[in-house]
Amino acid sequence: MAENITKTDLRHPVFLLETAAMHRWLDGDPDGFLDICADDVLYTDPGTVGWVVGKDALTVCYSAIRGQIHADRFDFVDPRVIEIGDAVVLNYDFVSWGGEEVRWHCTEVFRRAGDTWRLVTTHWSFQPEPAD
Repeated sequence: MAENITKTDLRHPVFLLETAAMHRWLDGDPDGFLDICADDVLYTDPGTVGWVVGKDALTVCYSAIRGQIHADRFDFVDPRVIEIGDAVVLNYDFVSWGGEEVRWHCTEVFRRAGDTWRLVTTHWSFQPEPAD
């Protein structure tokens, strides 16, 4: 079976969507991510109990932190895209600096509908501190 995990082409449409949404997120605006979500999106992170199901529920979840997230800079570490027909899995480690360094693991699934990619699953988890 052929291996189809590749270093992300930074011009891939999904990576461009993610980058634009992240710039907004780290300026306190979660709407960049909400704009690219499918109506049936599933979301989880260490602060949620189970999955947040659907764009309406995610909008409520994000409204509680609107304006509270900020970072001066960030980096996508080792981003990878696996494209499977009309789906893409995007994996990366995420580091941001807004006073202190914060590290996350992220896995997301996007679904293509025509020429549009929509985020259908997003999973965030804490990344352990790097070993010295």
